[in-house]
Amino acid sequence: MTDSSNELIASLVNPFDDTAEREFTVPGQVAAEPGLYEEALKKGWELQQRPYLAAGVKSVQRQHLKHRMTIWERIEFLADEEPRVLFQNWGPNLDGASLVTALIKVDGRDVAIYGHDFTVRAGSMDATNGKKLARLFELAAKSKVPLVGLNDSAGAYIPAGVGGLDGYADAFTALRKISGVVPSIMCMFGFNAGGGSYLPRQGSFMIQPNDTFFGLTGPGVVKSVLGEDVTPEELGGPSVHSQSGVNDFVVPDEVAALRKVRQLLNYLPSYNGEAAPHQPSSDPINRKTWDIDILLKKAFNSPTGFNTPIDISIMIQQLCDHGDFLEIQPDRARNTITALGRMGGNVIGFVANNSAVSSGQIDIAAAYKNARFIRFCNLYNIPIIFLEDTTGFLPGKEQEAGGIVQAGRAMLDAIVDLRTPRFLVLVRNAFGGAYASYNNYPTGADFVVALPTTRVAVMGPAGVEYVYKDELRKIRGEAKARLKSETQAQVTAGLADDDALKAATALVDGWVKAEEQLLAQRYERELMNPNEALSLGSISQIVMPSNLREVLAEHMNFCLRHYEPSPLQSVQREFH
Repeated sequence: MTDSSNELIASLVNPFDDTAEREFTVPGQVAAEPGLYEEALKKGWELQQRPYLAAGVKSVQRQHLKHRMTIWERIEFLADEEPRVLFQNWGPNLDGASLVTALIKVDGRDVAIYGHDFTVRAGSMDATNGKKLARLFELAAKSKVPLVGLNDSAGAYIPAGVGGLDGYADAFTALRKISGVVPSIMCMFGFNAGGGSYLPRQGSFMIQPNDTFFGLTGPGVVKSVLGEDVTPEELGGPSVHSQSGVNDFVVPDEVAALRKVRQLLNYLPSYNGEAAPHQPSSDPINRKTWDIDILLKKAFNSPTGFNTPIDISIMIQQLCDHGDFLEIQPDRARNTITALGRMGGNVIGFVANNSAVSSGQIDIAAAYKNARFIRFCNLYNIPIIFLEDTTGFLPGKEQEAGGIVQAGRAMLDAIVDLRTPRFLVLVRNAFGGAYASYNNYPTGADFVVALPTTRVAVMGPAGVEYVYKDELRKIRGEAKARLKSETQAQVTAGLADDDALKAATALVDGWVKAEEQLLAQRYERELMNPNEALSLGSISQIVMPSNLREVLAEHMNFCLRHYEPSPLQSVQREFH
């Protein structure tokens, strides 16, 4: 058994090869003995190569054994070509060595990128790193290019003392200042703690592969402070952060994360003064959306009728070019869907109630999920189509205690502040406060349409109790007299008193339910429909399901032709 420090390390270098000395000559120059100039070039070249060679084979192997790529492998996979590395500062104590900053091209677009080199000081942050990051962030904003972060850091470099904390403070401040100027995408690789978690969450989107961790502290600190035994997955794994909304995407591995970066960049503008990239499509905007017809027909003609849940993502798929869209935070608050797609080549944001989960009711998580997505689209000139099918905000003690009023207000504020073209499609249910706060004409919508299946009202079916209270009082009052007379009739027919009462009760209850059902049908016929909203101008038009893509895409083309992309100039509100 050999000591671990003496174990053989695999290498691609042939030890028997003659190592040729690198020469620095100018083509066509007469050969001469190297001098001070050539010696300076040699030292400069060694400094150039140092970032790529510092890790050594052993550290690279250790990274690979943990199923992780090195920072250089990650950049190579993501970039179209060789990166232009910035700030190659490598002090005598490896100051700044654990962080790489570069400019790359992704699908032909310029992108600013940084990444922690875990093979050097576990990717930890010192004061030099903070300055490097701050300069990169400032360059991204000045050059109007998106930012990508490849995070794999143990946090602040402890031997650096307060310098490591200052480094994070520099980075925090710089990243906050470019928030809303250029979009940023953060990938979480490996085991990140402390500032290594704070910094990336300042970004626009966060991608976390399986078998990774990030959090304020690791399980060891939790054990020592609170005495709790907890695994990294339970404390800060993807399943935790995907439910809280801290991360936006969970992917199987690092390769999937980098592919998700490419996919997401495809929908994002480079900065806040331009529209998202247009992508010509062979899918005609006047394509009939028959599948929406089929979906609604099968749902509403079923035994449960208009109470049948439907998966709204099927409708989003039918509206988008070739059915392609990217859902944001797909594992969180499934009662609402937020997604990016295209119609007629234009990038569109979708916010949709999903009645397949909790009747599409808006709870705290759904409201915050919507608010955050709407605010992002507002900053980066992305129009939004809202698809409404909800019975309202979720009531109850738990929701009130958790702050549903605050969450609902955050969503309403985001909608009111929205400046990009925004449409509302009333699919089915639109009741009470949920309708009033969900991008209608009074809150600033540019276009509101309804399907024939729409049911707009102050209240849902429970509104029968208030609209027809006199009729219901009369029915329930008459029920007492009917019960008495029916009981007597059953006794006369030869039943015992107890049996007569049971039979009479069943008959009268059936009559009451039938009468109440008639009132419910009357309520739907008179109030729970789009007629009044159409007559008042709350709806622009009734659209047949098969024509929905054509109507929305054509009107969106018109609105975008007359929309000037620009940075947000509105007053900074008190809450966000």
